[in-house]
Amino acid sequence: MLILTLDYREFFILKYNNYKMLKLKSLSELELLALLSSTSVLRKTKLFVEILNFMLKQKISHKKIYEALLQTYLFAGFPSALISLKIFNQIVNKEKKYVGFDLHKYLNRGERNCKIIYGNKYEKLISNIKSFSPEMAEWLIIEGYGKVLGRKGLTLKEREICIVSILASLKFKDQLYSHINGSFKVKVKPAFINLICKNLNIISSKSAAKFGLRVLNQYRLNKLNH
Repeated sequence: MLILTLDYREFFILKYNNYKMLKLKSLSELELLALLSSTSVLRKTKLFVEILNFMLKQKISHKKIYEALLQTYLFAGFPSALISLKIFNQIVNKEKKYVGFDLHKYLNRGERNCKIIYGNKYEKLISNIKSFSPEMAEWLIIEGYGKVLGRKGLTLKEREICIVSILASLKFKDQLYSHINGSFKVKVKPAFINLICKNLNIISSKSAAKFGLRVLNQYRLNKLNH
């Protein structure tokens, strides 16, 4: 009886692994970057390594992978990002270059990028955040949209898609809603955001997939009513 139970379990593990590999093969480069970002912030280490190795076999740019992982610290913190970047370095082991800190550049670049994402809601956003944390209002521009999201290696569109996947995974409703709006601002089609959320099922994050789709549907409904 015990042998039958183990065989039954192994059968479903094998079936899931085959399904997962078939799905990965069907994903675009950007979908893989988004999914890798989600496994990173969810600390699904085994899946993270599997997807990372698959991406490397597909000859996806090391720079793009590095940038996608680096920006996760804005949403999941330094401890999480450090773990993923360390694993990436162990597998790729490529020398990294750092050009240094330029506060003036980050401020200008941050304001420009933030205005692209938030449009005419930019001033309202900054004013609102200043009302409860002036520091966070400034850091959002300098640290978030200037220092990190303004880096080369990924386009703003690619970064927004990865962020949508991250925020759906972590179930941050307000921030996800804002970045869905930001994705539309940089010409991402609704069907692609829908796909990014559904892809979370591949890493067994069904609740995150449902959460993302629910916020996306709410966003689309609100836009129809205005």
